Amino acid sequence: MKDRSALPGSGSRPAAGLADLAQLVRAPAALSVPGDVLAGAAAAGRPLGARTFGVMGSSVCLYWAGMALNDYADATIDAVERPERPVPSGRVPRRTALAVAGALTAGGLALAAASGGRHNLLGALPLAGAVWAYDLKLKSTPAGPAAMACARALDVLAGALAAAGRGPDRTPGTGTALLRGAVPAALVGAHTYTLTALSRHEVSGAPARLPAATLAASTATALAAALPALRTATAHRAGSGGATGVSPSAAARAAVVAAGALAYLGSYGTAQARAVREPSGENLRRAVGAGILGLMPLQAALTARSGATAAAAALGVVHPLARRLARRISPT
Repeated sequence: MKDRSALPGSGSRPAAGLADLAQLVRAPAALSVPGDVLAGAAAAGRPLGARTFGVMGSSVCLYWAGMALNDYADATIDAVERPERPVPSGRVPRRTALAVAGALTAGGLALAAASGGRHNLLGALPLAGAVWAYDLKLKSTPAGPAAMACARALDVLAGALAAAGRGPDRTPGTGTALLRGAVPAALVGAHTYTLTALSRHEVSGAPARLPAATLAASTATALAAALPALRTATAHRAGSGGATGVSPSAAARAAVVAAGALAYLGSYGTAQARAVREPSGENLRRAVGAGILGLMPLQAALTARSGATAAAAALGVVHPLARRLARRISPT
């Protein structure tokens, strides 16, 4: 058995600083998390509320926990492949990364319970389990991409659950909320699968067929997100007989959905196309970074498609901010 004291970051080290901890948890990348919850809640019919915001905070904590746990689990590998990361560089002790992961997981579950009780915990507990299972066991197996896709889909469904059972009138039950959230969960999961598949080759590079396949899947995901709203707008136009045209709400919804889908392909799709031309580790790493933040316009499209146009537009505004912050702290 290996001596754990020989592992990077396991010895006696100075206390980690806030900047080091922010890099450990990839702090700006967490801006991609609330949109999962919002897309699920919007699909269930109740996009905003105290429960929804509570689940957003819980999911951010669990996302950060997963990042810290990832670096704890990958300490020996990162010492060779990613020595600049906080744990292998010695800026964050390995045991501190594990403690941060545990504390953030506990905080995320506590926040879920405090903000929504049973409904929110029903979403947070499976999500926390999926995060820990992926980082500690499944990441390096063939099931890794599917496991991460499942975790992200569970985050969307947690948002749908937050919208369930809020009151006596027009409130979806748990089963109805989950059914309504299934489509956005599947599309977010499909995106995450492509992202995780690419992330396995960030150091060594990959055959061009891999980014070509993920680009095709991303294009299909964008079309699946956008086409229903665009079809609705077309139906409004046809039904009006040319007299009044598309209703303002339908036009606004279709515009935000289309803008979100195009922004998604413009960021993540462009980075993948570059990787197809030259599938080096550097280009794949850039595609992964673009995909982490590129999820936000996809979330905006899904949220607008469910009728929450203003909330979706707010997600679109946050996306450029997240990209700017990512230049200071890498999301990968």
